[in-house]
Amino acid sequence: MKKVPTFEELFRDCQRTAVHLEMRDSYMQSDPAFVDWSAGKPIDPAERWADWLSLVKESTSRGVEVRRARVVSTPVSEYIRFEHDVTNGLNIAAGELVRWLSRRHATDIPFPGNDFWLFDSELVLINHFDGDSENMELELSRSPELAQLCGAAFESVWERATPHSEFKLL
Repeated sequence: MKKVPTFEELFRDCQRTAVHLEMRDSYMQSDPAFVDWSAGKPIDPAERWADWLSLVKESTSRGVEVRRARVVSTPVSEYIRFEHDVTNGLNIAAGELVRWLSRRHATDIPFPGNDFWLFDSELVLINHFDGDSENMELELSRSPELAQLCGAAFESVWERATPHSEFKLL
């Protein structure tokens, strides 16, 4: 039986592209960083997410293009405000390119049913969340059809989306 690679191994094995599509308006609201941010405490991404920053920096330094697109409802949820607030110090600082798309402008895009990571246009890591967005299970797929659907959905969103530096919260 073949061992399922860890998230870190998937990133380290990635050669060209790692893209992530997020489509939920809330994720793990019990996350201590979100709880602190909601309470008005300052968040230092370099301290909170050092491993993530290191992993993405390592990947981008090898020439891997890391892109993240977020499809969000507007007006945005409090959790999306949190994500937007920490994106510069976390995602952008790590070397990710990030764009945002209002769900209103995504109605005609065929989407997979879940958030995902797509590595090198062929390996899909599916994120299954429970209804409260508190628990996530990962599923790995090498299905060419699923990779094609996810790649097309991501690129459609990316083409329409607004770069992070220009996206204004409503």
